[in-house]
Amino acid sequence: MHPIRLQKLLDFLKNEPEDPFLKYAIATEYFSIKDYKNALFYFEDLIKNHPDYVGTYYHLGKLYEIIGRKTDAIEIYRNGMNFARKNKDMHAFSELQSVLNSASGLDYEDD
Repeated sequence: MHPIRLQKLLDFLKNEPEDPFLKYAIATEYFSIKDYKNALFYFEDLIKNHPDYVGTYYHLGKLYEIIGRKTDAIEIYRNGMNFARKNKDMHAFSELQSVLNSASGLDYEDD
């Protein structure tokens, strides 16, 4: 983590408080230093205020899994799949389906 980069992002956010890319970048910076409380704040803000920002669903789901909120992770993966499908983003849909299957215990391989 680069504290200067995080501070710059926070400063930019003061000027552009509704910029989803800045919120996402800040959330991922906090996530990278395992500051899950602040990462959660920004990821959940994105879901609430910018639900079409599809990349958030994967990372928020992973964070929910890390902090022991598996049911929330599964729900957020499903919601993300719906938005990805709506936006015709099949790459994101596929990634979300993969992590949903894993979180749901369906990622087994056939023998």
